[in-house]
Amino acid sequence: MSLGFVEEPGEILDRLRALRAADAPTHGGRVLSYVYDPGDDALDDLAAAAIREMQPVNGLDPTTFTSVAALEREVVGFVRGLLHGDDDVVGSVTTGGTESCLLAVKTARDVWRAGHPDAGRPRLIAPTTVHAAFQKAAHYLDLTLDPVPVDRDGRVSPDAIAARLGDDVALVVVSAPSYPVAALDPVEEVAAACADRGVALHVDACIGGLVLPFWRRPDGAGLPDWDFAVPGVSSVSADLHKFGYAPKGVSVLLQRGRDRQRAQYFATTRWPGYPVVNPTVLGSKSAGPLAAAWAIIHALGADGFAELADSCRRSTETLRATVDGIEGLRVLGEPTGPLLAVATDETVPVDRRVDPHHWADAVRGSGWVLQLQPGLTQDDGVRLPPTTHLTITPVTERGLSELVPALEAGADAVRGEAPFDPAPLLGTLPLLDAPLDSATAAVILAGLGLGGGAGLPDRQAPLLALIEAVPVPVAERLLIELLARLVEPSI
Repeated sequence: MSLGFVEEPGEILDRLRALRAADAPTHGGRVLSYVYDPGDDALDDLAAAAIREMQPVNGLDPTTFTSVAALEREVVGFVRGLLHGDDDVVGSVTTGGTESCLLAVKTARDVWRAGHPDAGRPRLIAPTTVHAAFQKAAHYLDLTLDPVPVDRDGRVSPDAIAARLGDDVALVVVSAPSYPVAALDPVEEVAAACADRGVALHVDACIGGLVLPFWRRPDGAGLPDWDFAVPGVSSVSADLHKFGYAPKGVSVLLQRGRDRQRAQYFATTRWPGYPVVNPTVLGSKSAGPLAAAWAIIHALGADGFAELADSCRRSTETLRATVDGIEGLRVLGEPTGPLLAVATDETVPVDRRVDPHHWADAVRGSGWVLQLQPGLTQDDGVRLPPTTHLTITPVTERGLSELVPALEAGADAVRGEAPFDPAPLLGTLPLLDAPLDSATAAVILAGLGLGGGAGLPDRQAPLLALIEAVPVPVAERLLIELLARLVEPSI
């Protein structure tokens, strides 16, 4: 039987290509966040072919689609080997870092509840720089998030974490490295403290898991142990759609101990349908990204990943030196891995400083997309400064001859320009004596020149300043409204 299409396939695809043309570029290194381009068309073609091969397969049931089990076994085994896991380390492929983080927290919560059946709500301890996915996990899974402040350069004290340990702690999370500031948290010291108290420790290596195994410091020294080489580490998450170069979304969650990992599962026979056994949040899911990750692993092997990591390292060193040479800017802290957070250098005179958000906006005008990050005042009063984030991928190295001058010229264009003052905008906001409803939030957004399907403005510094200035619940509610209305059907 042949279906009669309402629109011709060629016309449909032409419309899709037109929509894609408005996106930020996913290849070529122009976007220094979100996308991880190895710079190899053959890898893209291989991944696409692997996805096409698995397109009709439902990853829900590896007993029916046995290829899913075979692919997952090999992917988990490869990542386990990179992260120094022994035979007691087992794992699952998930649909991304957020799902891996949710499952790590879910496992820890359920194991903790089994040992503390009458103890109430458990705590999750993590530095304030931990990925927001753990805020989501605590919210979804009914844990109390207990954030530990870091210093102005994003470093957390292991003693500060140890001081918060108690019988009500289900999980401690540290990062390798943290996304906002690229700090490699003190895994060994925290693991020792957790082991002494019998508390589980998760290492969030979603961004670093496939690149840190091959990373060395600028002086040539290796990194301190941060993965399953550390005895007290209970679980590690690592994304294959980041520096594993697979299409989104595919990640791995590894757990030390089979009995612990089985607490990750959901199973039921309490309905009249088929027995449901899920190791992940999703039931039915595409097997395409898994197949693409599997294919890329076999194509590259550990040596190929090491070669790509070396490219990232060289570019990171070049860009760090570039920022160090730009008057008015500084690299925050001591970054580990192919990430940089860039802040204002407050040691220079005010008229020579460069606001990182104005800088990012200026660089965007040259065709390079950097990611703006707001400042954060922590519970102890220590403020993390506003920064601009750069993720460096292998393809970055090819574009350094254009990127470096763009970074320098962008700084020259805004040097001495004061950070955006949101006070005039704040004066236009209505006095709120109740939570924002959708209609009121939309009116406020319109008054700020946002919403209406237009997306974010070209200059994002004013938006970030506003986010920092308004009360957190108001900022979050306005952002929800902004994103929700982007996908509402038009009349």
